[in-house]
Amino acid sequence: MGSDSDLPVMQGAAEVLERFSVAHEVRVVSAHRAPQAMLDYGASAAERGLRA
Repeated sequence: MGSDSDLPVMQGAAEVLERFSVAHEVRVVSAHRAPQAMLDYGASAAERGLRA
């Protein structure tokens, strides 16, 4: 998500994923404020075991 103010909305999604034992991450990474951090985060997703 792009801001910690998005957390209340995303928390519901995280709870559903947990209920169904789906591995997930909850991170705040702003593509507008830190574009390189967002690119690095996306590029390393597979290394962290994430799939879409």
